[in-house]
Amino acid sequence: MDAERFRYERDELLAVSRALSSERDINKLLDLILQKSRHITGADAGSVYVLESVDEDGDGKPDAEKVLQFVTSQNDSRPIDFKQFKLRVDDRSIVGRAVLDRKPINIEDLGRLGEPANVSGFHHNRSFDDKTGYRALSMLTVPMLSARDEVIGVVQLINKKRNPERKLLEAKDFDSEVIPFDTRSEELAFAIASQAGVSLENAILYKEITNLFEGFVDASVTAIESRDPTTSGHSRRVATLTVALAQQVDTLGDGPFKNVHFTPEDLRQIEYAGVLHDFGKVGVREHILVKAKKLHDWQRAGIELRFGYIRKAIEAESLARKLELVSGRGAAAVANDLVVVDRDAAARLVALDEAWRLVLQANEPSVLDGPVLSRLREIAAWQYVDMTGKRRPYLEPDEMEALEVPRGSLTPREREEIQSHVTHTMKFLEAIPWGRQLRNVPRFAGGHHELLDGKGYPSGLKGDQIPIETRMLTIADIFDALTASDRPYKAAVPVPKALDILGFEVKAGRCDPQLFKIFVDSQVFKKVV
Repeated sequence: MDAERFRYERDELLAVSRALSSERDINKLLDLILQKSRHITGADAGSVYVLESVDEDGDGKPDAEKVLQFVTSQNDSRPIDFKQFKLRVDDRSIVGRAVLDRKPINIEDLGRLGEPANVSGFHHNRSFDDKTGYRALSMLTVPMLSARDEVIGVVQLINKKRNPERKLLEAKDFDSEVIPFDTRSEELAFAIASQAGVSLENAILYKEITNLFEGFVDASVTAIESRDPTTSGHSRRVATLTVALAQQVDTLGDGPFKNVHFTPEDLRQIEYAGVLHDFGKVGVREHILVKAKKLHDWQRAGIELRFGYIRKAIEAESLARKLELVSGRGAAAVANDLVVVDRDAAARLVALDEAWRLVLQANEPSVLDGPVLSRLREIAAWQYVDMTGKRRPYLEPDEMEALEVPRGSLTPREREEIQSHVTHTMKFLEAIPWGRQLRNVPRFAGGHHELLDGKGYPSGLKGDQIPIETRMLTIADIFDALTASDRPYKAAVPVPKALDILGFEVKAGRCDPQLFKIFVDSQVFKKVV
């Protein structure tokens, strides 16, 4: 019988160990610890306390003092009105004493704590018992020790039962069914608590590492948006859309994606890729990254200053010509010539004003029509004499290169630099040790400008060479870029129009048609609009 009992307990402890080591969610882990502890000791009820640092100053830094946070409770016989609370770590409470002494406290009958013979110093608050009619009789309180041999929490078990299946509903049930926790129960509970302490420490560490990654991601987004405030919120919206689309794909029971499923870890990987897809913009020069017009501000200012100089030169040249005429022949004799000089100067000034108007018109990042471009090229060929006596064009080659951009605000060289952000994204993200579960973040994030027809960048991938996660990210990125209202170089496109434009991309073979259909049919886009 003892051998059979030993095998049972051994198997139970092994099963508990496997269960505890596989759980990463702290709240679920604490429930599991309490459940397993109650099961193996036959306890009817119980609670778990976790040791926490106090931050009384509110400065975010833990003080030296610790408190016990009451985090979960279970009771097989009665429903529980569960509320969290904190206890000081001192010897006035049983759980506090368990922390200080670092060993189990086994009380056979809580009812006898009020007797004069009680020398333990413990007292039992009967308010809960009186309020609920549930009597706490036997109690076993066990500290949980971490891998560093530090108390990390406490498991408190209440009312060991003769028959684990019986519920304690009436007073007679407590008298007949509740027994003290024996030495073996104490040993088993302590064994579980020791495993639980290590598992809890690992779960807390796992959460801290996860929070660290999320903090890094948030800080990265802040860094991106501080360099390009005009796209504020874009990265987070793209991540939201991509995750929502992945969740829809995960629910499909038929079609080409019926066997595609995403675990919570997969979704977190997709989220990180979405949030960090533009991280490489930190490697793009800021004046190009935030360029709203075809001309940079200093180029526009330079043209304006130059045209001002040309205006003064025309006026000075006109005055000099008139002075020459009057000095040579007298004012009366040259009256008609003076009119001609004034008319010529006025015409040149009107042409200069028209040139400036065309420069401002062409500087907008809208589509440039043919007549404006032809006229600009004529103006660029005009010449003036600078202060050094050298003849120079009205518009310099780099200025004309910018003004000749047919759509948008970037020259071909600037567009190449902007496109390099995906290469920077992969380079930066690949330098981060993401681990096995997040190892594809750089690949998913760095491919969001790849297109199914192979005409995307940076690698020119085609079709199934592009991961489905990246194809979803591409759709989300295009949609948000079209509908974003914070871009200074373009107006926000209404949602129906944006979906039409995405539809054209699909028809042209650049975006995934099945994913786009899910995006539209499931109205994933409503997550951000």
